[in-house]
Order: sequence, then structure tokens, then C-alpha cells
Amino acid sequence: MHRPARGGLRGVIGRAPLIWFFVMATALSWAAWTPYVVAETGLGLVELNIPVLLGSTQLVGVLPGAYLGPITAAFLVTAATDGRAGLRKWAGRLTKWRVSWRWYVAVVVGVPLVLIITTLPLAGGDVRMPSVAVLAAYLPMLVFQMITTGLAEEPGWRDFALPRLQPKYGPLKGTLILGPLWGMWHLPLFLTEWGGRPDLDWVTPVVFVAGAVTVSIVMTWVFNRTGESLPLAMLLHVSINTYVSVAAADMFPSYDWQHGAHTVLLVSSGAAALVILVATRGRLGYRAPAENAAPASGAAPASGEPAAEAGGISSVRR
Repeated sequence: MHRPARGGLRGVIGRAPLIWFFVMATALSWAAWTPYVVAETGLGLVELNIPVLLGSTQLVGVLPGAYLGPITAAFLVTAATDGRAGLRKWAGRLTKWRVSWRWYVAVVVGVPLVLIITTLPLAGGDVRMPSVAVLAAYLPMLVFQMITTGLAEEPGWRDFALPRLQPKYGPLKGTLILGPLWGMWHLPLFLTEWGGRPDLDWVTPVVFVAGAVTVSIVMTWVFNRTGESLPLAMLLHVSINTYVSVAAADMFPSYDWQHGAHTVLLVSSGAAALVILVATRGRLGYRAPAENAAPASGAAPASGEPAAEAGGISSVRR
């Protein structure tokens, strides 16, 4: 429940928290990424040395902006609009680990499996078993991605924005708003080594944003079906990143991952999103807040409403 409207900056933020979040998340990240974009790692406009850590400039050039954007914006807007109670609820989803083990297996195993199946025809069937080095590095990288990419992004996109978008616009429309904004938040990075510069065409960012939309549909369904477990949403996100960064090139050495990674993601997540949309009839596992409360004892169903769904609670949640 949001606090009553108030004056000053908090009142202004409280009247449009989603807009403030998206604007702040984008502005903070883009500002922090500016040195990485204008340096030799990007457009080469200034002589600026971006340090290399763990074999990449991304830890210094990209990660600070990722942390500064979505999670910081979500914290500030939540504090301004909902106070300590809102922050406790926001943080509560981040620590919601107690979900059936089947979900963890489905995400950790299912995500790379779907990506492998999608890549097979695109790579002409040229596939190899992952090496011992890849298998040894996979789990540590998955954990590392959880505390970097996952923690930097998902407390904003899925923990703050999605729970506000769904009640207002519905699960599908809310996701179709969130997906493109999440994808476009990455756009400056396509001017850097992160996005494949200097060997980059305009199609790649478009495919990436489209993939962000289809992945968002899958993530919304997982988020809703796990009772708004942010760790599961984070795990889905970083499972994609970990497979592509650690295992993909080793398993499909002849495939052009620099240009084709986003195509694989779009095709695989698009197919999964289509199945979920059909199976859930666009509900994506969502229950409106009123549906979470059981009807009063002895209350009769609304006229024309099946008894099993009185109060909006379906016997089977899609």
C-alpha cells in the first residue's frame, strides 16, 4: 500500500514512481557508462585507460553503471514513495529463496538446454561436448553473475517495476512495457567492446531489444509462478549470460557468436514465450492482489462465476 500523497520532491515522485524509476535508472547508468563509451573501449574520442580485471574491461567499465542504475533507482523511489515498509517488502522478494527445488533445476538445466537446442540448426549441427575447463568454470561463473549482473539489474526491473506494472496494466501489457525499456537501457553499451564494437551493425541492437521483450515474458511467468521470488528471476537471467559467455563458443566453435548470440536468444526465448502465452492465455501466472485473499466464509460466488473460482481464485493457476 502506497503512502498518501505528500508535498515536495517525495510527492512528485509518488505521483509517477514508475516514470521516475525508468528515468533515474537510465540516466544514472548512462552517465556512469560515458567514460567507457568515449574511451578506446568505445568510440575512441578520448585517451582514457579502462583497467582490465579478470581479462576484461567490463568489470570497471560496465558494472559500476549497472549497479548505479536500476537497483539505486529502485531503492530511492521505493524509499520516497513507500518508506521503510516498502523497502522491507522490496528487500523481502530479494531474499525469497524458499522455492521448490524443481524451479532451480528447471532454470539451471533448462535454460542452457533450450539454448543448445536452438543453436543446433543454426550451427549446422556442429556441436561438441563441453570441455572439462568449461564444466569447472560454469558454476563459479553462475555465482559470480548472480552477485554482479543479477544483483545489479533485477532488484530494479523485476523487483520494483514489474510488481507495479502488473496491477496497473496487467501481466502481458506490463511486461511489454518493461521489456523494451530494459533492452534499451543497454543501448550505449553497443558502442563499446561489450556490444562488439567496432564490428557492429544496426540490426544487432534491434534483435537484442526484441530478445529482451521475449525473455521478459518468460521471466514474468517464472516470477509470478514462484510467488515473486527474485532469486529465481535473477537465476534465469544469469543462466543465459553464463551459458553464452562460458559454454557457447566451446560447444559450437563454428558458429558466429559475436553476431549470432542475440539471434539464438531471440529464437529460443520467443518460442518459450509463445508456449507460455498460449498455455496461460496471456495471464503469465499472475494473480491480482484481490485474488490473493480468500472469500469470506460462506460467501456465495458472484453471479455467473464458477464456485471453484469464487473471489477470483482459480483452482488451477496458469
